[in-house]
Amino acid sequence: MSEKYKLIDHTADFGIHVFGSDSHELFANAAWALFDVITEIDELNGADSCNITVSGDDWADLMVNWLREILYLWNGRELLVKSAEILSLTENRLSANVNFDAFVPDRHLIKTEIKAVTYHQIYVKSGPSGWEAGIIFDI
Repeated sequence: MSEKYKLIDHTADFGIHVFGSDSHELFANAAWALFDVITEIDELNGADSCNITVSGDDWADLMVNWLREILYLWNGRELLVKSAEILSLTENRLSANVNFDAFVPDRHLIKTEIKAVTYHQIYVKSGPSGWEAGIIFDI
């Protein structure tokens, strides 16, 4: 699938519409899209990595928890995510290896500050052309 995401117009916040050929690609693309909005993702090396495991009640809850966990890497630890490899994924649990760079103010441009991932209008669904999700962020 060539298009990973597109921006969603939203009155008070900021949103993305994410695409993937399957659920693994959808969740990896959601992480990529989040950090593509935050920084110049092509400038990241992704030399360091960590494993992340999250759970949720359903696909939508899992997506929110996944994006909250990787957003914490930025907001809480000043780490910028380059990519995520989804290692295992069910409707209730995700395990991934995340590649990141430590933030260096002289090297990394921050385009958009995102405060939180919201449940507002969240959806994750599969269809004949693949998977898609809509996610709204508090900025």
